[in-house]
Amino acid sequence: MSTENEGNEGNAVPSVPSVPSAPPVPAAAPEGTPQGGPPAPEAPPAAPSDAPTAHIPAATHQGGAEPPAAGHEQHPYAPPSPQQPPAGSAAWPPPPPAIPSYADGGSPPAWGAPETSEPERPRKRRASGLVAAVAVAALVAGGVGGALGYWAADSSDSSSSSGSTTVAASNSPKDFKRDAGTVAGVAAGALPSVVTIDAQSGDGEGGTGTGFVYDKEGHILTNNHVVASAADSGQLTATFSNGKKYDAEVVGRAQGYDVAVLKLKNAPDGLTPLALGDSDKVAVGDSTIAIGAPFGLSNTVTTGIISAKNRPVASGDGSSNKNSYMSALQTDASINPGNSGGPLLDAGGAVIGINSAIQSTSGGGVGQSQAGSIGLGFAIPVNQAKNVAEQLIRTGQPVYPVIGATVTMEEKTGGAVISDEGAGGTPAVTPDGPAAQAGLKAGDVITKFNDTAVESGPTLIGEIWTHKPGDKVTLTYKRDGKTSTAELTLGERKGDS
Repeated sequence: MSTENEGNEGNAVPSVPSVPSAPPVPAAAPEGTPQGGPPAPEAPPAAPSDAPTAHIPAATHQGGAEPPAAGHEQHPYAPPSPQQPPAGSAAWPPPPPAIPSYADGGSPPAWGAPETSEPERPRKRRASGLVAAVAVAALVAGGVGGALGYWAADSSDSSSSSGSTTVAASNSPKDFKRDAGTVAGVAAGALPSVVTIDAQSGDGEGGTGTGFVYDKEGHILTNNHVVASAADSGQLTATFSNGKKYDAEVVGRAQGYDVAVLKLKNAPDGLTPLALGDSDKVAVGDSTIAIGAPFGLSNTVTTGIISAKNRPVASGDGSSNKNSYMSALQTDASINPGNSGGPLLDAGGAVIGINSAIQSTSGGGVGQSQAGSIGLGFAIPVNQAKNVAEQLIRTGQPVYPVIGATVTMEEKTGGAVISDEGAGGTPAVTPDGPAAQAGLKAGDVITKFNDTAVESGPTLIGEIWTHKPGDKVTLTYKRDGKTSTAELTLGERKGDS
């Protein structure tokens, strides 16, 4: 049994159980990296002296061989003259002959290597060392990797007949710009308005989460579970992408919605709030961009799509036995612990949700844990988060819409079952409340909320909380095998109970 919209203290069964914590596994260094260079491969057989003299198009650059210079014809291989200039002569050794790569993927004989008739031995690969080198290069190059790749390719094809090594590239990396509609453009515009939140409780425990600038007065929107440990006697700081850090304080928090509002102390001028989108108009398949600090890695950007809407999710804040309920946006953008409270953006850079929970294979639960992303992340729709934020800024406490009936939190009941009695022996249907006035009774099974199917108590609560007190809704319910409908006006409950 449960209390109004939440379930009994300590007995609430979320729609999906919580995930046990598990520390991240540090990445292991590549194994098998050779200590020294591999032995030099033996040279393959020399090209036959009677090779045809027809001109051959330049072969594709393979195996590390330098492609022939543009404009030069290729000639068959001819052994060098046995007569050699004296040592130190500027003309020795002569330049290597231009020989096309073999069709089977092999390479021509190395210049200066002794000729041999022995068959070519298989080459040993230095895969581990190469991977490590490429990984380091990729970390250094960062966002200009694609540009550098093009520049390098252009330089290899632009050598002049004079043998000059000077390269003139019209599209050098510094000239590359990211359009506003690209992921890089959206990220560049949003990152200055996203903060990494450090929450430290009075006993020194805490964690890292994310938030974003809500208005120019310095209000920051985030999850309740990000700040819960430090809300009463701890310390909160918000760090921007430029490294500037500010102390912050809690304006208000709503445990049931898992939403909190902070305010920066000594907020700087020129804050740029993120634009808010319309989560009701989001469609499955729309592109998404998530920004946050997964495992403390600030300013991380990931991408995906909206993979489902109206997904019923129940999650805990990690510090109490109370649960939060949402009718969530589901996304496959990579979301991990530390992303919580960060913005989920659409392709235009508008906020459509607050990243809040993940599904994990560790125990099969939903919530915040040290489990990693498996492509099932959940965000509070921004329309709901905006309503809650405005309430918290105005009054410091949340207001919840209610139907005035206690429902069970059991799964697979085919709907939300109205309990036999409420918390502490109170009536399950509040006298003169919205449900009572609509004729609902204990034992009724609510199967629809407006046009949305209801599978359980948490599903019903998540749907109710997407509305405001005073909204008129239609409930479909079953009683003694008969289906009926009832229209009611949602009541309200102030504060978390």
